[in-house]
Amino acid sequence: MDKSKIQKLLHDGKSVYHTQDLAVIWGISNSNTLYTTIKRYVQKGLLNKIHKGFYSTIPVKDINPFYLGLLAIHRYGYISTESVLIDEGLMFQDVKYITIVSSVSRRFNIVGYDFLVRKMKDDFLYNNSGIIVKDGISIASTNRAIADMLYFNPKYHFDCNKKINWSEIDKIKKKINYV
Repeated sequence: MDKSKIQKLLHDGKSVYHTQDLAVIWGISNSNTLYTTIKRYVQKGLLNKIHKGFYSTIPVKDINPFYLGLLAIHRYGYISTESVLIDEGLMFQDVKYITIVSSVSRRFNIVGYDFLVRKMKDDFLYNNSGIIVKDGISIASTNRAIADMLYFNPKYHFDCNKKINWSEIDKIKKKINYV
C-alpha cells in the first residue's frame, strides 16, 4: 500500500473528499485503480466512507454537519433560513433538518443529518451581502437569513417579531436586489 497517498491527504489540510478530488490529488486517471485504492484504504481504516463517492480522513462524527452538507451538494451554497433563525432565537419550531441555500432544490440525508436545500436564483445566490465565512463554512447573517426566508415565503410569520429590525432587513433586501 502506497502510504504517500494518505500523506498527501493529511498534508492537504482538508478532511472531506469526493472521489474526483482523490483522483486529482493522487494523480489516478484509471477509475478501476482509483476505486480499488479507495476500497483498500476504507478497509484498512485510513479513509472513512461518508456516503457513496464521499470520504473523510477523520471520523465522521467529528465533521461539522454544516460543512458536511455544503460539501455534499458539491456546488456553491450557504447555511440560511431555519438553521440560522433557530440559532438566533427568532424561530421556536423544532426543525429536524439543516437548511442550505444553493442553485438546486433537494432533500437528502447523510450519516443521520437531514438537509433541505432551497433553490435560489443565481443573481441573488452569488450576492455575498450578509454572508459570513467562518472556518470554511458560509453562513447567512441573521438579517440575510430573514431576507432569504422572505424571498422564499413573503408571508412568513416570525415567532419573535419584536427582535427584528425591519429597516435593516429592508437595507439588506435592497443590497441583494430582492426588492
